[in-house]
Amino acid sequence: MMKQLRNQSKHKIIVIIVFIAGIIISVESCKVSQKVASKSGAQLWSENCQHCHNTPDPTSFSGDQWETIGMHMQTRALITESERNKIVEFLKQSVQ
Repeated sequence: MMKQLRNQSKHKIIVIIVFIAGIIISVESCKVSQKVASKSGAQLWSENCQHCHNTPDPTSFSGDQWETIGMHMQTRALITESERNKIVEFLKQSVQ
């Protein structure tokens, strides 16, 4: 009986620890999302695109081409739709 109560207590403590860890991870990921959300398209472009290759001159492609490239690179670079939109808008402004 005592052993069963100890096991239940240990189980409750583990559940509480896991719950608290989940909250902490969630809060931290929101902070990261807010930092990313505050970045400009130019910042996101230089930070994300240069990880894998040299970034082309923004005037190398038309606005429509940047839209297509943005869609393709979103999946490869694992960026959000919002990040992609900021990057593509930055690049399209350079073309005009």
